[in-house]
Amino acid sequence: MDIDKLVARINELARKHKTVGLNEEELAERAKLREIYLGNIRNNFRAQLNTIEIVDDKEHGQGNKGLLH
Repeated sequence: MDIDKLVARINELARKHKTVGLNEEELAERAKLREIYLGNIRNNFRAQLNTIEIVDDKEHGQGNKGLLH
């Protein structure tokens, strides 16, 4: 399921929960979809953090090894 459809379904369940409530099956689906969504957020954030590189650390003699960003 792509992220747009995932978010749309989560929002649909949220609206239904506010109006008429959710049955057990829908509650389980909502929990599963939320975990998928949060897992996606975590993975994207982790990937972004993995691309960060310290480029100027004179105290420890490390840096970007002559690379310009």
